[in-house]
Amino acid sequence: MSAVVAEREALAVEVRALQRGGVRVVLANGCFDLLHVGHLRYLTDARSRGDLLVVAVNTDESVRRLKGSGRPCTPLAERAELLAGLSCVDRVVAFAEADLEATLRALRPDVHAKGTDYTVESVPELAVDRELGIEVAICGDAKDHDTSSLLARLAEPAEGER
Repeated sequence: MSAVVAEREALAVEVRALQRGGVRVVLANGCFDLLHVGHLRYLTDARSRGDLLVVAVNTDESVRRLKGSGRPCTPLAERAELLAGLSCVDRVVAFAEADLEATLRALRPDVHAKGTDYTVESVPELAVDRELGIEVAICGDAKDHDTSSLLARLAEPAEGER
């Protein structure tokens, strides 16, 4: 595995030490329920904004709150392992809260990366980012890929089965 799956408090200590050494830390986040090319493009772009990419992944319960009772399709441990296996990802941390505020406050990254479904002004944690002096970066390609659409396509009968 190329990355480390970490506890938030321990990671916060590590991040601060790395930053004191001049490392620019980027924080990206998401559910990452079924990993797809849009995720890879987002994370690769996010990694290009700094020296170390931390990915905060929603716990199973927080995914259910966001996406509904049938989700996640993939449990947290497996989603974290998949993310940690990507060469662009350096650390993975889980978060259970409804938003990323507690993780931002704990880790205090240099950059908060969000996908192209956001603008800088629409980032939910923008007030916290500004309060803590965290740069916001909109990363990835156009939002043409998403897990909900992928799941809907998978649920459709195959061409010969209709």
